[in-house]
Amino acid sequence: MVLRLNWVYLLLAAVIFGLEVLIALFVHDKFVRPYVGDFLVVIFLYCLVRAFLKVSVLQACIGVLVFSYFIEIMQYLDWVTRLGLQDNRLARIVMGVTFEWHDLLAYTLGVMFVYWIEKRSVISSEL
Repeated sequence: MVLRLNWVYLLLAAVIFGLEVLIALFVHDKFVRPYVGDFLVVIFLYCLVRAFLKVSVLQACIGVLVFSYFIEIMQYLDWVTRLGLQDNRLARIVMGVTFEWHDLLAYTLGVMFVYWIEKRSVISSEL
């Protein structure tokens, strides 16, 4: 694992982050916000990893998926309250407070999508 800066992945991460912010601010439905948002967040994290670390597609995908599962499990264990941050709105948004089995599925599908795209992409093999 080598540190480096890849502008393509950094730009993709910035675009996806912008989409996530727009979803959080303006979409209040029962599908896009919870499921598409979770699908996109693992793609965002993947792009961040690939922007700063020279790791394989598989390593990045597995790392992002494990991290996402860990966060979801910590939500199940009510970690925001245990850390005394239950009144901190930003902590509640960033760390999450609600465990959902469907989130694990959305993370898995997001990582599978990234892996599928990357394995078919000429750009990824050059980066």
